[in-house]
Amino acid sequence: MHNAAFHLHAPDRHDTCCVFASPHSARNYSDWFLRASELDALTLRSSEDAFVDLLFAAAPQHGAPLLLAGAPRAFVDLNRNADELDPALIEGVRHAGHNPRVAAGLGVIPRVVAGGRAIYRGKLAPAEAQARIEAVWRPYHAALAAQMDIAHRMFGRAILIDCHSMPHEAMDGTVRPGARRPDVVLGTRFGASASGDVTDRIEAAFTAAGLVVARNTPFAGAYIAQAYGRPARGRHAVQIEIDRALYMDEKAVRPAPGFGAFQALLAGVIADITDIGRAAAMPLAAE
Repeated sequence: MHNAAFHLHAPDRHDTCCVFASPHSARNYSDWFLRASELDALTLRSSEDAFVDLLFAAAPQHGAPLLLAGAPRAFVDLNRNADELDPALIEGVRHAGHNPRVAAGLGVIPRVVAGGRAIYRGKLAPAEAQARIEAVWRPYHAALAAQMDIAHRMFGRAILIDCHSMPHEAMDGTVRPGARRPDVVLGTRFGASASGDVTDRIEAAFTAAGLVVARNTPFAGAYIAQAYGRPARGRHAVQIEIDRALYMDEKAVRPAPGFGAFQALLAGVIADITDIGRAAAMPLAAE
């Protein structure tokens, strides 16, 4: 299923409760959006989870739906609540308590890209912000909620794999001397969005592939993990952040020579994760 807001790649045989989604990997920057921005296309892409859609493309082959954003993160951020509006960007918006994401310019309609570089010359009209939310945010989240409901109805539980990538320097200062630098960070809102049992098994899938995994530092999960993770109700959400240096040239925003090999490595991880969602093969603890 495809529309302007999302692309849903359904499996031929839906046999796992896992749902894969990539809210930040869209790379279709319209001419009018580029004209409205102060930045060139390459700079706008600095906040994008570039090529994450390709890294997880194997999910439908392993029985899981894959939901992809249809609009770039710089245009509308699907990992924010629709009410995370930035008074410094959108005319007429009142300050409503301190929200660190909004204060940093990273609300649902971002004011900046990576490095704090301003996207626009001035402010946006409220109607423009609402139009983006109605055209992109609401359809994407309606599709994601529907896939989670389908999985829960079919299997009695649903596990959202929320797929992201992180700048290599994001881990600077978080690694103890002598320790291996994490390749992957799993965000579960410190256990609030997914049970320890589910998270342990997802970590084991990455570890078995030779990747070093950290949890919740420096990324614990944002709006999507918070909104969709209800472990007590059999709904789990795990945010996955993968070091971009493993598969791409961050500066040029292009796949690295080893992209295909890393994509193949992740296909094995995806196979292991989808097995977690097959109750008959690997039943989860009572929820």
